[in-house]
Amino acid sequence: MYIEKLLFSLLISVIFFHKDINPSTLRRLDNAIVKTNSGLVSGTVNKTGDILIFKGIPFAAPPIGELRWKEPQRVKPWKGIRKCDSFGPNAMQPKPVPSGAYGPEILIPATDAISEDCLYLNVWTPVKHAGKKLPVMVIIHGGGFTTGSGSISLLNGEEMAKKGVVVVTINYRLGVFGFLAHPDLTKESPHQSSGNYGILDQIAAFQWVRENISAFGGDPENITADGGSAGSCSMLTIIASPLGKGLFKRAISESGPLFKPNECRILQQAEQEGLETMTKKGATSLDEMRKLPANLLLTGDHLRLPVVDGYVLNDHILNIFSTGKQNGVDLLIGYNEGDEDFGRPISSAAAFTANAKNTFGGNADKFLQLYPAHTDKEAERSQVLLSRDRVFAWGNYNWAKYQSANGRYKVWYYYFSRAAPGNPNYGAFHGCQGAYVLHNLHRWKKSFPNWDIQLSNIMSDYWVNFAATGNPNGKNLPSWPAFTDQNTRVLEFGDDIKAIDLPAMKSFEFF
Repeated sequence: MYIEKLLFSLLISVIFFHKDINPSTLRRLDNAIVKTNSGLVSGTVNKTGDILIFKGIPFAAPPIGELRWKEPQRVKPWKGIRKCDSFGPNAMQPKPVPSGAYGPEILIPATDAISEDCLYLNVWTPVKHAGKKLPVMVIIHGGGFTTGSGSISLLNGEEMAKKGVVVVTINYRLGVFGFLAHPDLTKESPHQSSGNYGILDQIAAFQWVRENISAFGGDPENITADGGSAGSCSMLTIIASPLGKGLFKRAISESGPLFKPNECRILQQAEQEGLETMTKKGATSLDEMRKLPANLLLTGDHLRLPVVDGYVLNDHILNIFSTGKQNGVDLLIGYNEGDEDFGRPISSAAAFTANAKNTFGGNADKFLQLYPAHTDKEAERSQVLLSRDRVFAWGNYNWAKYQSANGRYKVWYYYFSRAAPGNPNYGAFHGCQGAYVLHNLHRWKKSFPNWDIQLSNIMSDYWVNFAATGNPNGKNLPSWPAFTDQNTRVLEFGDDIKAIDLPAMKSFEFF
């Protein structure tokens, strides 16, 4: 404690004798140096002087060399003050290339480093919080378990922190680095498991937050996990895992599937895939694999989901939830009108109709009422909606249903239908809600009408209320009804904000 006070006194002395320093800056700097369990870190202050920002704080040791494909290890403590004013490197992934709806604001920064040394997190916290511990939101980025980062512009936590929460964004290992299983990796593991390193990274980040966030003004007993797409799937995995018990109190899921029966690989399947990967890379042992250049491993990599390994996951996720064995959390959950199962080829109207008749026989007319195909364009849209309903809507509905079973935990369900402006119009596409809920439309290079700004402000208020109390409702906000399997009302965020019946229920009834 004496050393901390001495360092701070020296810092104040330097600042005091600098003629250009505003006196109000002195009052802000008393919590710009924070003691973590690994050492002191210094942050910066935003332009308006009300938010402290700490970027690139290591929460685990660099997973390089012999630590490639090992559980995250504790950070080696450092001496002095570690300057945390820039983001750490992004996890290994292909260089970002804007495509379609996904512009540079939704991708990792093109100029930032990409490295295996990637286990860093970032914190935004209000300068003033009246001595009370604030609710904490930990944001898990999406990107199909192959791309993404906590430094993405539209995930910036400054605006949410201004509303009275401490915001944390994290990195985790991706692709072959985060989800490779192999018999020899399983054998060397003290838990006889492999393939879930990216999930273990996230668990380590939550453990770091619980141990350190009070020093940043946050309440370690009031943590909300917020994930979109693969971030949501990650959070779902942690809620299903015995290792996730007690890590966070609440969860916000934005467009996350992973609820199909047997969707995640079992360990033996994942190990076989790992053997095939080793052969393709021309290696004959783990030692050789650990010495291969990262770029060589990255080349030709593919999507790898979490593994039912007997350690992180004891069973398939649907089985865990349907038997009530998941961890208890309150849940805010939803999906977008334009969510879809990417990569599926689009059929013509004639082919789509023929397939419907072949698949559903006498029920084909009912199916084609739900998913019409009078023209090729209409058939294309119906196929997007079909994949949305059978993947995202169905997964979210099951998660909400099981989490609210027996009234133990509150669930709040949304449906996002507001199309972001621009030409071509991509509709309410997968992932676009993130900029709205984090109040970051000003970081998106689009000309938003006043309603979008208002909608974003309202949605972020709901999210903050939920993080603070477990109930998104608040003063001057439209009423959001709680969701149960008997009351499937959801709140639509679109050209208006209103409670509606879950749009996919008719589809569920058909199937």
